[in-house]
Amino acid sequence: KILAENDQLRREADNLGPRAELDYWKKRLSKFSYLMDQLKSPDVKAVLGVLTAAKSKLLKSWRVLDIRITNAVNEAKDNVRYLYSLEKHCDPLYNTDPVSMTDAIPGLINAIKMIQSISLYYNTSEKISSLFVKVTNQMIAACKSYI
Repeated sequence: KILAENDQLRREADNLGPRAELDYWKKRLSKFSYLMDQLKSPDVKAVLGVLTAAKSKLLKSWRVLDIRITNAVNEAKDNVRYLYSLEKHCDPLYNTDPVSMTDAIPGLINAIKMIQSISLYYNTSEKISSLFVKVTNQMIAACKSYI
């Protein structure tokens, strides 16, 4: 069920800021880490041992699922790490007026550029575009609030 949710297109409100992106990936990391912990439990290892001894055909599909879960955990870890590094650059979008916010924008753009060039999973145009939309949404919200 979690893997099926992972494969679905993500729907979000149009006015979310960059903190929502970090929250989303932290929740995914939590879900998949919990799932990985369960898969490493003695009970699961015992069942796998029985399936291996029985030369079950289920092992092939089990390995595929295990790889997908491992990849999802790695993606969530990587994205959370990079989005945390972005958080300090996003704070002015939430805590300052639009005039003061302009000082933070070059650092924010450089941080996003670094994520795009270094991250293994967050370097797609869709994810970077979505992040820029969230940054823009927060800037608009701050300007509306200021006015």
